[in-house]
Amino acid sequence: MAAVCGHGSSSGVDGAVRVIHDPSELPVYGRRAVAIGVFDGVHRGHQEILNALVAEARRHEGVSVVLTFDPHPETILRPQTAPPILTPLSEKAALMGELGVDRLIALPFDAEVAAMPAASFFREMVVARVKAGALFVGFNFRFGAGGDGTVAELAKWGQAAGIEVRVFPPIRRGRKVVSSSAVREALASGRIGEVERLLGRRHALVGSVVPGRGRGRALGFPTANLDLGPHAALPAPGIYIVDCQGPQGEGRGLLYVGHRPTFERGPVSVEAHLLDYEGQLYGQVLRVELLARLRGDRAFAGPERLRRQIQADVARARAWRPEGPGHLRRNCRSGYNPEVMR
Repeated sequence: MAAVCGHGSSSGVDGAVRVIHDPSELPVYGRRAVAIGVFDGVHRGHQEILNALVAEARRHEGVSVVLTFDPHPETILRPQTAPPILTPLSEKAALMGELGVDRLIALPFDAEVAAMPAASFFREMVVARVKAGALFVGFNFRFGAGGDGTVAELAKWGQAAGIEVRVFPPIRRGRKVVSSSAVREALASGRIGEVERLLGRRHALVGSVVPGRGRGRALGFPTANLDLGPHAALPAPGIYIVDCQGPQGEGRGLLYVGHRPTFERGPVSVEAHLLDYEGQLYGQVLRVELLARLRGDRAFAGPERLRRQIQADVARARAWRPEGPGHLRRNCRSGYNPEVMR
């Protein structure tokens, strides 16, 4: 039995940028301002680039385009050490759409693309196929086979081709450089407030609801078991207060991430209990925003002790309120799109 949010406004795809997989699908009109990168997390540093991109396109009555790679290049190049993914393509599209990006090219990253020398990538992809009028990249952007292409070379080649190239410096929150790696590290440590500050919004997990073992229902707290995909970045094991958006609306809930040690230690499980709603939602997509971490994962003396603890967790979730006027959140509806879920 899966639980899902049962009140509030309906979620949709209205804010999502249009995702394409081939530059030939770009609009034929207008000057193209193009940002290139993975943009995992769409954090504050990425947002600086994307806001400038959109402004440039609008100033010239052109089209703002993001060229990214799907899947993440590291999952192909170095699968054993590839970083976990913060934003699946559906969430990335929604976030970029909210910033005003017109098109997101999710270029299939395969062995052929990986082997393309930097100069060839610039000539064949950036100039010939994407037809960029202006390029926007971060300070640490690398491209081409083995990452041998640098921003200095990009600027030189761009000047020769008549393409304006803008390279954005790192931004900091306090003494920390905002980066996807910093977000992953904070998330893996359960520091949800730091994650929010680095992203400029709440972090969300996006996944499909799959059948579970029904233990939550047996305890009186049915859960939606989430399949986030094999490479998803997970928060530290524990219990989190969450807001959930799905086809049935949105609402408050609890998220469990852990190995279920009270029963037997197994693979990591990600399960959401949504307050005040029960229903079947297998196969549907849910988006779960992390609000706060309540506690870590632990083994209890038995199901009854665990049930009493969950009751206390639910009471705290109901009573939870954001701290201070500067609390960060997304102000528009979820833009998840099951058609681009991987």
